[in-house]
Amino acid sequence: MRIAVTYDNGEIFQHFGHTESFKLYDVQDGTIVEEKVVDTNGTGHGALAVLLAESNVDVLICGGIGGGAQVALAEAGIKLYGGVSGNADKAVEAFLKQELNYNPDVKCNHHGEEHEHHGNCGSGGCGSNHCGH
Repeated sequence: MRIAVTYDNGEIFQHFGHTESFKLYDVQDGTIVEEKVVDTNGTGHGALAVLLAESNVDVLICGGIGGGAQVALAEAGIKLYGGVSGNADKAVEAFLKQELNYNPDVKCNHHGEEHEHHGNCGSGGCGSNHCGH
């Protein structure tokens, strides 16, 4: 199993679409056997799901994440555990013990309640300050 975490200086980065790196954890028999940090090279939102899929990621642990990215992850077969904060390594350890505190209804948390995408923003999703009209 390969677990990815949005990563910034040891912590879980809180905005999936703007993460500059992921920490990848390779797990065998419930034990982490390899860890590495990979740069996203400026890739954003829906394309990040493709990057994770190409890296054979099975699980993503992150903070806030928008609807478009959630759909892209689901289409790539990547299981999402969002709404998580704190130390990345500790979050993965908690996940492996089935003790991870996450939010199954996570939304991107930086938008106000009045913000809607109206379905015409494509995969821009969370982090798009405009819909490209």
